[in-house]
Amino acid sequence: MPDLKDSLREFNPWWRGEFHLDFRPRSIFQEIQKFFPLRQIIALTGLRRVGKTTLLEKAALDKISSGFPPRHILYVSFDEFRNIELREVVRAYEDLLGVDVREGAFLLLLDEIQKIDDWDDQLKVLYDTAKDVKIVISGSESLFIRRRSRETLAGRIFEFKVEPLTFKEFLSFKGIDLRPVGLYEKELSRHFAEFMKTLGLPELVGIEDKTVVKKYVRESLVEKVIYRDLPGLLKVKDIAVLESILNIFMEEPGQLIEISGLAGELKLSRPTLSNYLMYLEESFLVRKLYNFSTNRRKTERKLKKYYPAVPSVDLLFREDPFSQSKVFECHVVNQLRAEFFWRDPLKHEVDVVLMGEETCPVEIKFGKIETRGLEAFLKKFDGKKGVIISRDQERTLKISDKTIEVVPAYKYFLS
Repeated sequence: MPDLKDSLREFNPWWRGEFHLDFRPRSIFQEIQKFFPLRQIIALTGLRRVGKTTLLEKAALDKISSGFPPRHILYVSFDEFRNIELREVVRAYEDLLGVDVREGAFLLLLDEIQKIDDWDDQLKVLYDTAKDVKIVISGSESLFIRRRSRETLAGRIFEFKVEPLTFKEFLSFKGIDLRPVGLYEKELSRHFAEFMKTLGLPELVGIEDKTVVKKYVRESLVEKVIYRDLPGLLKVKDIAVLESILNIFMEEPGQLIEISGLAGELKLSRPTLSNYLMYLEESFLVRKLYNFSTNRRKTERKLKKYYPAVPSVDLLFREDPFSQSKVFECHVVNQLRAEFFWRDPLKHEVDVVLMGEETCPVEIKFGKIETRGLEAFLKKFDGKKGVIISRDQERTLKISDKTIEVVPAYKYFLS
């Protein structure tokens, strides 16, 4: 384990002088800012490499810019300090700078906090004893943040999920402003195709080399979660099987999964497979969609669809229409933050069902426009409007008293 005090000096460059951060606006940060004046702990969760650490550093920069003492801000990452206690870190910080967190205002930024044992109990003690300390934590495994916060930190914590970049954020990162949209349709369509190859990961913006993208996804994301994060938090008997399950979804996004059948194929017990799927979901590596129903019990019992947070890089760079359509569907599903799809016994199907003031069925079409699934959904649930998110087609379809809007993805996600 690295020397703690040496690491604290490296983690906190603002202690010794000016601090510069190349920060591009993120909508989630504007939301988080509203809660900074409150005493409660702020928890950031989300997939690895989506920018949680940068948001913590931005919080430090904003505090310093407002006149807050830089040496009253502590950032520490527990990625390299798994067998340590929070009070040991605080004590080292106090010794190093000659401060006392129980006297005066402080900002503590604790990255990947779920890596230390009993972090919730330790955080509760700190929260209750250091009354003028604002604490912001981050974690890449929502299961361990949410479960512990509900049990130990109830009423003391607000959780925010940091998602991959939106298309608007991607354009901002690139310094591109193409408005009004109608004047730049070809350019925006091209940029959306480029956006998909970044997988919504900030550090991949501007990277087009397949070898680089593949190595980044493999080593900075998948391997760190599968072989480093999860084994340290869970009793996973066979890590290779867990990776195999993830690879199934990465190679073929949007699979309909029946647990007993897949368990048999993988020679796993049903409970073991269910646990492995939950671990992947809670680590944000896969997204589970429920089959929509107005009956909650039926929703839970029906088949489920799984999409990877990042598809296989080989699939991502293939140029055949089938592969491109699967990548397009996966990317749009993730951008929509989808929770439901719909499929009936007659195999009518809708890719996504969005829940809001009105239930809206959404189909995702890379090529040919088809409306059969949408029509069946609208008829069954007495809906009036559906949406088709296309690669580049746009028109309004009137079918009886139903309206189906066909909208290019780049325009839908900029609206």
